[in-house]
Amino acid sequence: MSPTLSSVWRHGSSEAVLARAKSAASSFETVMGLESEAHWLVEQLPDLLVEAKRVSHTVAHGIHGRRRAGPGETFWQFRPFQQGDSAGQIDWRRSAGSDHLFVREQEWEAAHTVWLWADLSPSMDFHSHLTQVTKRARALVLFFAIGELLARGGERVGLLGGAPARLGRNVVQRLVEEIANRHMSASAETSLPPEAHLSRFSECVLVSDFLEPIEDLKESLNRLAGQGVGGHLVQILDPAEETLPYEGRTEFFSLESKETMLANRAEALREAYTERLFEHREALADHARQLDWSFLVHHTDRPGEEVLLALHARLSGRPDDQAGAVTSQHENPMRRTASGGGL
Repeated sequence: MSPTLSSVWRHGSSEAVLARAKSAASSFETVMGLESEAHWLVEQLPDLLVEAKRVSHTVAHGIHGRRRAGPGETFWQFRPFQQGDSAGQIDWRRSAGSDHLFVREQEWEAAHTVWLWADLSPSMDFHSHLTQVTKRARALVLFFAIGELLARGGERVGLLGGAPARLGRNVVQRLVEEIANRHMSASAETSLPPEAHLSRFSECVLVSDFLEPIEDLKESLNRLAGQGVGGHLVQILDPAEETLPYEGRTEFFSLESKETMLANRAEALREAYTERLFEHREALADHARQLDWSFLVHHTDRPGEEVLLALHARLSGRPDDQAGAVTSQHENPMRRTASGGGL
């Protein structure tokens, strides 16, 4: 018997004491489970970070940065003096060695702030036989990859509900450390974004399966949007969660509540299930539109580069045909061929 249970048991053997003992045992198991999960996550983070950098490098190929002249303190370039420029803009030292006048331009420095959040709750630790990638692993890869792209673009990046947003190429490494420390402290991750006070005109990127009750999701998103914050939602689903490709007697169980359900004919549930998933997604997408937020869907059997490219385009404020293709498939999966999902 553990020391925790022994100390409780010595107080008596009444039903109340027994209930406290059971509660202590449950809490002990929960903490032990979180500690085990924390160690697993810390071990996985280096590999996930390598994958994230690979994905971000793939997406960044061919995408030009937004470095240009503007208000700032860093030297950008010399350019010839033009009509309309003031005499105070002329760099006389540079102009002295030439027959022309030159203006010293500064680099535009207007760093934007983007807050990132990835759902790491137990429900994200799922993958079906249709893919070998868990939703949690893909969420972290996208989380780190978009952080890498934003950091390269000179943006401030932070963990929603965490330390202040920062500039610099080592931002992603700091995000890794924050997530690892959060898990090592045995703080349970929830399926909803944490409450946070954000500066107006900043943006947030939320990555989750977004399968919580729609009213809870709306309330959480409204708290963020009500601060004048822009947002981007990325729903990550296993392909089996789209099509319910199971036949015959099947037992389903929850990764969070440990509840189980036995279906004698799983195929008989398919139409009602996919219809309900479709309605849930449409409600979430409609609410995102009302908030003027973007909404993307990604399935774990598809390359992460696809959704990352679309998300990067949304953050950059650029029209993107691929991003449109992602959101155009917000349809009932029963109305298309059940191919195991896809963007």
